[in-house]
Amino acid sequence: MANRTVKDANSIHGTNPQYLVEKIIRTRIYESKYWKEECFGLTAELVVDKAMELKFVGGVYGGNIKPTPFLCLTLKMLQIQPEKDIIVEFIKNEDFKYVRLLGAMYMRLTGTSVDCYKYLEPLYNDYRKIKSQNRNGEFEVMHVDEFIDELLHAERMCDIILPRLQKRQVLEEAELLDTRISALEEDLDEVESSDEEDEEEEKPERIPTPEAHRRSYRDNDRPRRSPSPRYRRSRSPRRRSADWLSSLVPSSPSPRRERREHRSKSPRRHRSRSRDRRHRSKSPGRFPSSCPGSTTD
Repeated sequence: MANRTVKDANSIHGTNPQYLVEKIIRTRIYESKYWKEECFGLTAELVVDKAMELKFVGGVYGGNIKPTPFLCLTLKMLQIQPEKDIIVEFIKNEDFKYVRLLGAMYMRLTGTSVDCYKYLEPLYNDYRKIKSQNRNGEFEVMHVDEFIDELLHAERMCDIILPRLQKRQVLEEAELLDTRISALEEDLDEVESSDEEDEEEEKPERIPTPEAHRRSYRDNDRPRRSPSPRYRRSRSPRRRSADWLSSLVPSSPSPRRERREHRSKSPRRHRSRSRDRRHRSKSPGRFPSSCPGSTTD
């Protein structure tokens, strides 16, 4: 019949590949119009043409549990079981993002843990927008890297229970996988290296002298002190006020100065007078006529 798996198909995870989809959802897919009209008689080559016509991703929606075309094609690929090389080409397709997501979904359901990490992790660098239909039939905006992250870490995707994956750390310890290097880390390393080169070009290298080392050690060992002032000491506030008042009051001789000048002048006058008197008394014939006892020849 049309809904049976091909005869040469291999069992996946110990069961029929179509049984990876739950029976209720699988029955709804068989009864859907898209399955009967578009998926009848498809081969591995014709699936590519149908995948290129996809416009959104999603599982089932609505009250009647209607499947999306993306889910119908996923079940069809499980039924015909295309070769691994075809799935790898789906994943590497960069022109049609929904073809890439369909191949990633099939690889996640049927591939081993090593293959899932090997082929799906490079898709983290794809940041294109995609449309996703939720259970209510409403469309939401997602990105390719978000879809891949949910495939590798979520338990259910597009209403299909995903097989269990081994942790990446366990595979790295078993040397089955190499350590993952993010593209952002490479960009950050390039930016840091370019910044360091610019700083080295701007600032020339300075060779520290032994004296500089000694000074640094002194500064670290001894407590810091305030530097000694190289300027003169400022005047006291009393002296400043006196200078300010003297600038306002007009200059006048002090009493001490007057006394000194008076003393210095007064003895000179007395000395000159006494000398005159002595000179008059000693000189003869200069007695006054009015003096008693004076005789005339």
